[in-house]
Amino acid sequence: MLVIGIAGGSGSGKTTVVKAITENLKQKVVVIPQDCYYKDSSNLTDEEKRNHNFDHPDAIEWDLLCSQLKDLKEGKAIDQPIYSFISCGRLKDTKKVEPADVIIIEGILIFTCKKLRDQMDIKIFVDADDDDRLMRVMARDIAERGKDVHWVIERYSRTVKPMYLQFIEPSKRYADIIIPQGGHNKVAIDVISATIEKSLAGQQ
Repeated sequence: MLVIGIAGGSGSGKTTVVKAITENLKQKVVVIPQDCYYKDSSNLTDEEKRNHNFDHPDAIEWDLLCSQLKDLKEGKAIDQPIYSFISCGRLKDTKKVEPADVIIIEGILIFTCKKLRDQMDIKIFVDADDDDRLMRVMARDIAERGKDVHWVIERYSRTVKPMYLQFIEPSKRYADIIIPQGGHNKVAIDVISATIEKSLAGQQ
């Protein structure tokens, strides 16, 4: 089993990289999104939800994520929480996740937690220009999270960019591999896929 962490700012192309690596590998892959582990904030008022900082490490329930990753590494299935960005809360339902040959942890803040980093075999940081990230964040939040352009720009200025500079960009130093140009860097993705295959072969 190999645990791979894929971090990077919002809109950097992490999901594209995860998809490309998953498609390249012959082994079974399970993806654990950091977003599933946001603390429940459904009790907040609409105004408080609007001002909620999703880009600060304190917004994540790290103990649960670390515990569930440990269970997967021990061959146990987990009941992964499901988070709704519409209600800012966890749903009552959970998702059953079985162990796999490759476990990918994906999220903007995953390298800020030492306890989680220590469980990773390979750490990858996906880099992208600020303008490209803003465009992707805007398209995603409007299409998938029911937000408007004004809300996205305000949030980007108030929390996304400052938190990127304070927490996410500095966590790049923990990465074993940095992928420039986001998910469009086919050469980097092919090299990483080959490295993963070689590491798994060495475990057999």
